[in-house]
Amino acid sequence: MTLADAYIGLGSNLGDSAATLAAAFAELSELPGSRLVARSSLYRSDPVDAVGPDYVNAVARLETALSPQELLAELQRIELTHGRDRPHRNAPRTLDLDLLLHGQVAIDEPGLVVPHPRLQERAFVLVPLHELAPMLEVPGRGPVEGLLPAVAEQRIARLERC
Repeated sequence: MTLADAYIGLGSNLGDSAATLAAAFAELSELPGSRLVARSSLYRSDPVDAVGPDYVNAVARLETALSPQELLAELQRIELTHGRDRPHRNAPRTLDLDLLLHGQVAIDEPGLVVPHPRLQERAFVLVPLHELAPMLEVPGRGPVEGLLPAVAEQRIARLERC
């Protein structure tokens, strides 16, 4: 069985967001053919290109035998169990799980783009990702550490250390 390192962005800004992310980490640890290797601290950030309450965000690292498409389907299933609704783009949400990276693959197909297309534009992704893997290479974009200066002006604050 070939395993890939996959990085998942977690976010919530409705309800008890910290508790929702804790539950999501637990559910990620139970995915078939996968193992939760690391989780970042929780961070509070402003909504980006949206309105609503602040977000609580984090990043998880999985070792997984699931394909990117299978993993995405599992992430969407977990979102639905937490009442995820998609009334419009960037709407407030109980839980958002984004497949940021899956090994070093690059995918651009309907419904799935990996690396995540806006990863390099968002402090709420890059800061927790940097916590887990500062020298990680993002295909086509370079090391995470080198992407941080572009988001330095975005407000983000650590809530808890992992």
